[in-house]
Amino acid sequence: MATTADFRNGLALEWNNDLYIIVEFQHVKPGKGGAFVRTKLKNIKTGRVLDNTFTAGEKVTTARIEKRPFQYLYSDDMGYNFMNNETFEQISLPESMVPQYDLMKEGSTIDILVHSETETPLSVEMPAYVDLRISYTEPGIKGDSANNSMKAAKVETGANIKVPLFIENDELIRVNTTTYEYDSRVKEK
Repeated sequence: MATTADFRNGLALEWNNDLYIIVEFQHVKPGKGGAFVRTKLKNIKTGRVLDNTFTAGEKVTTARIEKRPFQYLYSDDMGYNFMNNETFEQISLPESMVPQYDLMKEGSTIDILVHSETETPLSVEMPAYVDLRISYTEPGIKGDSANNSMKAAKVETGANIKVPLFIENDELIRVNTTTYEYDSRVKEK
């Protein structure tokens, strides 16, 4: 149990029979009436953000949530299979819990939020950027670079990305996982 005085960004709460993370909060002490705390709460399962106001001193139940590194192994009829990098135990998650599944390469490391008390996986967090190889793209036309033009490309995981005209097949590129946008070329070692 905690009170509104313990609020901080990133604190996980059990509220309205669901798990939320405090994204933003503000203590307000008006000239008239009692103090209160304005919050923005993000639902861990759905990602939806909502506003809520707590009265000052109100008790809330906190939850312990850990971010653990897992390695993506493969996908099958049951879902996406991951292995814990520390205990080597494997879990399978449905497609609904893996938002950017088409950017995951076998063997890549992904963080999974886990409820500590129940050991229940809550959500998958991709890294901000991933390096992927272009499997197919149309060749760029020479001289067609007047307006920072983009063309469609398919990467090794099957995702479709827009890339600049100078990118060719079999090149390694960096992709932003939240926007699915091309970021840069990656120099191979």
